Amino acid sequence: MLKVWLVIVMSMSAFAVTAGELSLVLNGKALHQGGGNYNENNWGIGFEYDFKSEDKWIPFVAGSTFKDSNKQTSNYLGGGYKYRIPLDNDKNGWRVDLALIAFAMTRKDYRNNSPFVGVLPFLAIGTGNIMLNVTYIPQVTPKTVSLFYFQIKYKMMTFD
Repeated sequence: MLKVWLVIVMSMSAFAVTAGELSLVLNGKALHQGGGNYNENNWGIGFEYDFKSEDKWIPFVAGSTFKDSNKQTSNYLGGGYKYRIPLDNDKNGWRVDLALIAFAMTRKDYRNNSPFVGVLPFLAIGTGNIMLNVTYIPQVTPKTVSLFYFQIKYKMMTFD
């Protein structure tokens, strides 16, 4: 876990010289499909950094730590691109982002906390200041179930 946090801190130190937006991410709720006795309160904290873009395609990086569906600490660090669909003409107005995130993750109950990689889709809806991120995680083994994972993203700083 220390390695993950070192990468996060080192990544964040580069943000000060790159235009974009830094957001606090509050991890929260998982809705598991198909039943099972899973933890659906996946509380934790993280960050998301959207790099400045004049296009509808926005590069980003994100990292987080949280209690997973088995009540173990999970960590991830990743990045990708979002396709932004404005819902009004206000720069900080309502919008929908469609995205893919490629990530490295650690989980105690998977490979004994050794990092593994993945790619997941997510959708975000909200305004320039606060958004709801919804990630779909498919069933990947016979012992798991698919789920929807919810986070709140709150814009903290803008770098020009």
